[in-house]
Amino acid sequence: MTKPPQTATGRFTFADWEEHPVGPADTTPRLARASVTNSFSGAIEAPGTSCSYTIAYTGETTGTYAGMELLSGSVEGRKGTFALEERGEFDASGTRCRFEVVPGSGTGELTGLAGSGGFDHRHGEESVAYTFTFTFA
Repeated sequence: MTKPPQTATGRFTFADWEEHPVGPADTTPRLARASVTNSFSGAIEAPGTSCSYTIAYTGETTGTYAGMELLSGSVEGRKGTFALEERGEFDASGTRCRFEVVPGSGTGELTGLAGSGGFDHRHGEESVAYTFTFTFA
């Protein structure tokens, strides 16, 4: 039996942003790949995630991105690993992202984890608030 969904919150910080062009770097639209490390606290405790994005720049400060993030840690105290699929958009003011747990990716005490969430990041913020609504099968 599946329990009712829980909604939780927390914060994350990002580091080690490494971005590389894919194809010509002086055109619009243009593509890039980025490797990022995030650190989650709150409902999700994951000290050093592995994240990879593909970015489509439609202007100098605008575009969209999609990526995958591997988190190892805990959700509400339950330990394991899981993956998030992420999609977002950005402009000069910041970034908006929605994410979903990759079905079947939960391991350990996170086996059966399902859920989605998101965040809105304003440029200049060092710590970003997220929401996460989840269930365990």
